[in-house]
This record gives sequence, structure tokens and C-alpha cells, in this order.
Amino acid sequence: MKNVELKLISELMKDSRRSDRELARAIGTSQPTVTRIRTKLEKEGYIQEYTIIPNFRKLGYQILALTFVELKKVITPEEVEKAREIAKKVLKNELFEAVMAERGMGLGSTGVFISFHEDYASHLKFTQWLKQFGFLEISKINSFLISLDDEIRYRPLTFSTLADHLATLKEKKSIRVKKRYLALNNASKNE
Repeated sequence: MKNVELKLISELMKDSRRSDRELARAIGTSQPTVTRIRTKLEKEGYIQEYTIIPNFRKLGYQILALTFVELKKVITPEEVEKAREIAKKVLKNELFEAVMAERGMGLGSTGVFISFHEDYASHLKFTQWLKQFGFLEISKINSFLISLDDEIRYRPLTFSTLADHLATLKEKKSIRVKKRYLALNNASKNE
């Protein structure tokens, strides 16, 4: 990926409401170039959607939960599809607090859910809801709960930090490569 493309993605992550002209000024290129690159990135799937991150506390949520689950067995692709179908049916009639559900590994878990809850009772209801999928055979559920009412917050949920990281990714990699080259060059001179 070209540096200008990373810079554009970074700027869009910070504020996707800006015009292509404003984005061009921010990354040091022309407006037609930004339009062309944005269209290309959308078609290639680098940009999946444009959205906002609201103040969840003002929307009535008190808890952000990271819920880790351990399954007794590896689920088959058919069971994954079955879970998706059940979830689609349930979501038509019920509010589903999870904003992310993924398989993975770590901390003795094989899956994680990220969810927002109005209160602790809502979170408990959510964990009970997870247990209803018998074929998943969940053997353990652990949650890490973050109070959104806490006034002492270290780093609220935002993509700005990640955007800054992406914008400087190639620069940092280039600096590391130059340092390695200089170190190797100096080592060969000393031999």
C-alpha cells in the first residue's frame, strides 16, 4: 500500500465527514487524486464503511464489556452458519448489545464479544443469552467490564490513535530499515 493511501485512510478514520478538497490539503495532494484513491480503496475493500463513534454514556450505556468464552469443542463451519442464522432471527425481534463477535485464542478463551450495556443486569442477561446456544457448548464465560460512568478514563474508544499509527507506519518502517542498513554497513567496515 502506498504512503498516500495510508495517509488518506488515517485522515478518514479521524474524520470521514471532510470533503475531498479538505482531505487533499491534509495529506498534501490534489482533490482529484483523493477522489481517485478513495474510490479505489472502497472498491478494493480497504474502506468498508463510514461511521461515527458516539458518546455511549450519553446514549444511556453504563458498561462496555469484553466477554471471553471458551468452547468445549471446535465448532464446524456448519455450526457457525447455524449460529449466524439463529442470531439473524433473534436480532429481528430483540436488541443485541454485541458490536463484535469473533473466534480466536488467548487468555484460555476461544472467542470474544464486545458489547455495550445499560446496566449490570443487562450484561447478565446477555451472558445468559449466550448460554442458550447449546451446540456451542460454552464451558466458560469471563467478562472484563469497563464503567462508562467513571470520570477517570485513560483512553476512550476512538480510532484517532490507530489513524495516527497508520499514517506513520511506512515512515517508521523506513527508519528501521535505514538503521539496520547503517548497522550492517558499520559492522562490515569494522571487520
